[in-house]
Amino acid sequence: MTVTKENGPRELRIPDGDDRERLLCPDCGYIAYENPKIVVGAVVEHEAQILLCKRAIEPRVGYWTLPAGFLEMGESPEDGTRREAWEEARARLELTGLLAVYSLARISQVQLIYRASLADPSFAPGPESQEVALFPWDSLPWDALAFPTVTWALERYKEVQFLSELVPATNPVGRPIRWAE
Repeated sequence: MTVTKENGPRELRIPDGDDRERLLCPDCGYIAYENPKIVVGAVVEHEAQILLCKRAIEPRVGYWTLPAGFLEMGESPEDGTRREAWEEARARLELTGLLAVYSLARISQVQLIYRASLADPSFAPGPESQEVALFPWDSLPWDALAFPTVTWALERYKEVQFLSELVPATNPVGRPIRWAE
């Protein structure tokens, strides 16, 4: 059967045993849950430089970001991080630990950011990037970073870059989650 607005989840109400409104199908009782999106990415280091991608897609076209993107169904966060690095920077990664877990409730997003190095020194812009470059720490384009979590992840990386054991960071206390839109 094809689901249409006439025969699928189309009524907003609180299901039995739940505490919030959900979209349900009144015919079969199916509940269409909406859950936060998971973003995966990495702070990638190579020869004391950080790999960044200049965005070619909205939001924030022309701003620099980490190689990152949405996790796909059936994909592990680690595999998703490697895939995103390939899609955005044609880079092959070696993941070395979970760096941070950021919660962005306002936009229903959870970000898992890993620490990584280039498994192969070659990279190039993928279809979602205008440009890809390695930056020494003192030349990072801080005023042109796409999202607050990019800044947070880079700052966290600097704090722990020489540690072998990591405790993932979470949202910095008192730091707003805003960017120009």
